[in-house]
Amino acid sequence: MSLTLGRTALKRTIVVAAVALLTAAGCTPSPSEKPVASPGVEPSGTVEFWHFFTDREAKAIDTVIADFKAKYPKVNVVVKSGQDDTKMLQAIGAGQGPDVGLSYSTDAAGQLCNSSAWIDLKQYVDRDKVDVNKFPETVRNYTEFKGKRCAMPFLADTYGLYYNKTLLAEAGLSGPPKTLTELSDMAKKLTKRKADGTIERAGFLPLSSFYENVPSHLYPMVGAKWLNDDGKSAVGSDPAWKELLKWQKDLVDWYGYDKLEKFRASLGDEWSADNAFHKGQVAMMVDGEFRIAYLRDQAKDVQFGTAPLPMSDSQSSRYGAGYVTGNIMGVSRTAKNPEAAWALVRYLSTDTGAIVKLANLIKNVPTTTEALANPGDLATDPEFKVFIDMFQNPNSVHMPSTAIGPALEETMSKFMQKWQSGSATDLDAGLKGVDEEINKQLQLAG
Repeated sequence: MSLTLGRTALKRTIVVAAVALLTAAGCTPSPSEKPVASPGVEPSGTVEFWHFFTDREAKAIDTVIADFKAKYPKVNVVVKSGQDDTKMLQAIGAGQGPDVGLSYSTDAAGQLCNSSAWIDLKQYVDRDKVDVNKFPETVRNYTEFKGKRCAMPFLADTYGLYYNKTLLAEAGLSGPPKTLTELSDMAKKLTKRKADGTIERAGFLPLSSFYENVPSHLYPMVGAKWLNDDGKSAVGSDPAWKELLKWQKDLVDWYGYDKLEKFRASLGDEWSADNAFHKGQVAMMVDGEFRIAYLRDQAKDVQFGTAPLPMSDSQSSRYGAGYVTGNIMGVSRTAKNPEAAWALVRYLSTDTGAIVKLANLIKNVPTTTEALANPGDLATDPEFKVFIDMFQNPNSVHMPSTAIGPALEETMSKFMQKWQSGSATDLDAGLKGVDEEINKQLQLAG
């Protein structure tokens, strides 16, 4: 899974720290400034590989690293699991970073490229004649920044809707909602309250602070834009954002914000067996394809279905689309063994066997056209096929790459939380303020 704590836990301080640390370390020669070996040179030596996966997923990574070492016996890979972007950026800034780093979010691509934390891989791609057109267009876009390819893909995540089939059937509902109006109506029918109004079960929990309800996962439902053609924030001028936030606030008000917050605070951790959907405390929720593996491991009795994201009534023709993101990896500017580092990155991002194996073990979406055409066990899984189809839907979207990384979303998220709580009441003024803050950060980042 692409740990979405990478999306919700990455802080704006990472951007500031990255720029400061990497600027301070700017005198260190990067691999891109060193001569590139001739084609056909066999990689050798030690490579240090940092990734964020843990537990079951880290073990899956280890199996594929073992396959790489069998193919390249002269390369020794030292793997450090559980390493987030903050640690990686700090280490690179201090000149002690890994040879290969794996980031949990495409949001970071612009920051990593712009700060030169990861080197431009064009010289290696060109030398080894790697055909980047084997990556779908969405993947090509989120692994570049302003024409600079500092990243390669490592599986993808697609976000859609999960629903509890048993609870829907009990409420007389035959299938998942396809529009936001249907989602609200079904959420109300599926909600259970105690006599005093306390929520026992939420049909859908609309708070942006709940699990995966971050702005990036919700904005595809209304077809909203983050940036205008001039690269400045579109949040205040695009009416789709107002539509999304009004829909959200209407449903929050129906539940009662205080009651929702009390209910949310009582729910279990997202990544544990006490996840609210696992426990039947939430009947429908937005989540990524990786949730399938968690449900089958931790909640075997839950009869669940998956579906594309519901769309606003005006965007109903886009039904079938979802939100796409993914893990990205690159060669650190402080890599001690850039040749072997590139060999590992190339293997993990282009070897069809490795990609399919990883996708099936971790339950993530493959990121090359060849792997997508033959995704192994994933193809026979009807719940997973929904996500593969969303990934390839031309209307699916991903976050734009910017030099401020996750700060784009975090700025919007802060306002959404004020809006849903009622502490912000002027929607137009609030969205204009989001515009101003995002544009200020973009200008500072250059």
